[in-house]
Amino acid sequence: MGKKCQITGKTYNNGYAVSHSHHRTKKKQHVNLQKKKIWSSKQNRWITIVLSTKALKSLNQMKISI
Repeated sequence: MGKKCQITGKTYNNGYAVSHSHHRTKKKQHVNLQKKKIWSSKQNRWITIVLSTKALKSLNQMKISI
C-alpha cells in the first residue's frame, strides 16, 4: 500500500529544499499518516485504516462510524 490516505486520498506534495546559497533540490513533503482501528457498525467488526491526521480530526468532530 502506498503512502496515501484511504479516506481523503491525500498524497505527498512536491517542493524544494533550499540551501543557504539558494541552491534548490527537489523533495517530497509526505502527508502525516496514522493507522487507526475504527468500529464498523455495518460490518460489526473493527477495521484498521490508514488515514491522515486531518481526516482523523474530521472523523472525531463528526463522530462518524464506518
